[in-house]
Amino acid sequence: MKQQDVQHSAPNGVFYGLGMIGAMIYYIGQATCFWGGVLGFLKTLVWPVFFVLEALRFFGA
Repeated sequence: MKQQDVQHSAPNGVFYGLGMIGAMIYYIGQATCFWGGVLGFLKTLVWPVFFVLEALRFFGA
């Protein structure tokens, strides 16, 4: 892998990481019990799926 390739892909990882932290704060913050927190953590791992699903609903695809 070239040095140039790494520099171009680094910002995407930052945005994904920030999105993951934000999703964790949101989903775990909404939990009312321990198992709700566990479910919130699991949702954090797959938050892009929810994002794409809502985007498709919004755009009518």
